[in-house]
Amino acid sequence: MDLMSLTATELGRKIKAKEVSVTEAVTAALEAIEKRESMVHSFVTVDKEGALSCAKEVQRKIDDGTLSGPLAGVPAAVKDNMCTKGLLTTCSSKILSNFMPTYTASAVLNLKEAGMVVIGKTNMDEFAMGSTTETSAYGVTKNPWNTEHVPGGSSGGSCAAVAAEECSVALGSDTGGSIRQPSSFCGVTGLKPTYGTVSRYGLIAYGSSLDQIGPVAKDVTDCAALLEAIASYDSKDSTSIRRESYHFTEALVDDVKGLKIGIPRDYFGAGLDEDVRAAVLAAAKALEEKGAIVEEFDLGLVEYAIPAYYIIACAEASSNLARFDGVKYGYRTTDYEGLHNMYKKSRSEGFGAEVKRRIMLGSFVLSSGYYDAYYLKALRTKALIKQEFDKAFAKYDVILGPAAPTTAPKIGQSLGDPIKMYLGDIYTISVNLAGLPGISLPCGTDRAGLPIGLQLIGDCFKENNIIRAAYAYERTRAYEHSPVAR
Repeated sequence: MDLMSLTATELGRKIKAKEVSVTEAVTAALEAIEKRESMVHSFVTVDKEGALSCAKEVQRKIDDGTLSGPLAGVPAAVKDNMCTKGLLTTCSSKILSNFMPTYTASAVLNLKEAGMVVIGKTNMDEFAMGSTTETSAYGVTKNPWNTEHVPGGSSGGSCAAVAAEECSVALGSDTGGSIRQPSSFCGVTGLKPTYGTVSRYGLIAYGSSLDQIGPVAKDVTDCAALLEAIASYDSKDSTSIRRESYHFTEALVDDVKGLKIGIPRDYFGAGLDEDVRAAVLAAAKALEEKGAIVEEFDLGLVEYAIPAYYIIACAEASSNLARFDGVKYGYRTTDYEGLHNMYKKSRSEGFGAEVKRRIMLGSFVLSSGYYDAYYLKALRTKALIKQEFDKAFAKYDVILGPAAPTTAPKIGQSLGDPIKMYLGDIYTISVNLAGLPGISLPCGTDRAGLPIGLQLIGDCFKENNIIRAAYAYERTRAYEHSPVAR
């Protein structure tokens, strides 16, 4: 039996029933990494010794009854922008190539408290800036469905690791679709929670008002269970929200009778691949046949989402990344004259091209004379986009659409045209601007055999609506294992 072909909750049940030990589960993950990593390159760091040591401790706690949750003993991967005490955290950047945090991110601590075993840190676009996981300083991650194609980004390493069955589940972060788009490209399920649901403490910031940690898994059940484990109020994060309920697994019911689903006409215009359109509309039809009420509607301001997002995200990035200066930690140039020259050379040598581009754009829109013209205007647009969603959710429980306009492009196709890469985020960005929850799950493949993702969007704190709809749709089709994992 291949333990990594099981879902996380299936593996958790076998561990609880003593059919499988935690060490056996972790060893299976490490063996899968050794076997497939040369093809996929999902990881920046694999913590073999730490994972095996943790497995013994977790097994002891399961045996004495201390740990009884559904994911206890399950091996998990963590995106390399979440701090892990004593374990390299690089953000896939040269500037943090030697950074060893002295504390662990709250979401990762919650994951460990649920009894999960962290086996390593996954590759990503440098500082989460990119949509293909090609901007990493440690090499390109490849799509397990076809290694000539990208896995998406920026959480491409986490999504590829789950699709290649190198781990049972993974954590990603989503600033403008960075969990949902690679989940779509890799044929896995990824959920971006309502902003403030999962603590950002210990997440190395890109765009602070947009970033949110979320789960990546094979199916909706695993996503709901992992979100339940990592979501919590955290006083160390000023944007954390104390919610009335964190019971996301309660929504795992195969019943969508009376659920009102809206399909934005704006999401099905020019630029949408025909295979993607057909698969997403077929998924809508399947939900309708199960009793959901499906209607088309107009969602305004869609065309303004991308410019507003990139102005806000880059402005926040230029501020957040100012701390990486070669003084306190991280990479420092070896040859410099004076403090200011050391700053310039350390940052010039340490940051990659895409990160520099976004820092420059952010610094520009925040500069005197342009702040009002660009940054403040983008913030007003963000508020208007949220109002449009509020109007939609006054009528609908869930909004349904594609996660990305195409399937995964070939490696090397996107980086030469950054604008085209930015436009690929058109269906995911608005969710972050409005702070909403969204989930991407597989809904078919295109004629080349690459996965297509269905995106379901909910109102703030209504994750259970999208989990319920996603679970009901998932019951209509079997999970397809990627060719690398077969």
